[in-house]
Amino acid sequence: MEKLNINQWAEEDRPREKMMALGAEALSNAELLAILIGSGSTKESAVDLMKRVLNDCHNSLNTLGKKTIRDLCTYNGIGEAKAITILAACELGKRRQQESPEERPKLNTATKIYNEMHPQMQDLDVEEFWVLLLNQDHRLIKKVRISRGGISETAVDIRVIMKEAVLHNATILAVCHNHPSGKLTPSKADDDLTRNIKHACELMRIFFMDHVIITDGQYYSYHELGKC
Repeated sequence: MEKLNINQWAEEDRPREKMMALGAEALSNAELLAILIGSGSTKESAVDLMKRVLNDCHNSLNTLGKKTIRDLCTYNGIGEAKAITILAACELGKRRQQESPEERPKLNTATKIYNEMHPQMQDLDVEEFWVLLLNQDHRLIKKVRISRGGISETAVDIRVIMKEAVLHNATILAVCHNHPSGKLTPSKADDDLTRNIKHACELMRIFFMDHVIITDGQYYSYHELGKC
């Protein structure tokens, strides 16, 4: 019987496509391992091969990680390269388990936003506009540079800001930009932009925390001044 490779399977059965559609958590251990080895043998698919390997390990990833390259190479369809890939993945899993979770900075005040962003903005000679995406506890999910412009202004597309917030499941949003001139006073364009971002956040049920203007050594906070 001619072996079907993964690209010939029904789309819902392909591990890579399944992971893209449903996320890694939807895949079995065998399917995840099949992604790593890429192909099986002429007699069985990568998923079936890894099911057999796992069955011999009593379906324990911990036991699988104790196998040697020579042990894995006894299976038809697994050579040294695939065996090394499997054991490297097991080792990475073990190392991840031993690490402490990364501590995300808590940015619940304008001062903390300033301290987070000042080091990368203090020497800029043009304006940059950044969005800070936060979770419900004000922990930073991601910071994204939205635009980079001229000496006195930069163009900002609010749709891009909201897209980033939705993609990263942010429930709180703050923005900041620098004034290379060192002048803290916001422009009318800054005021209009702040108002428009707040309105967009209200429509999306995202809490707009603050707009912070940063210069070297000082900051201006719309929130602290009751303007947002």
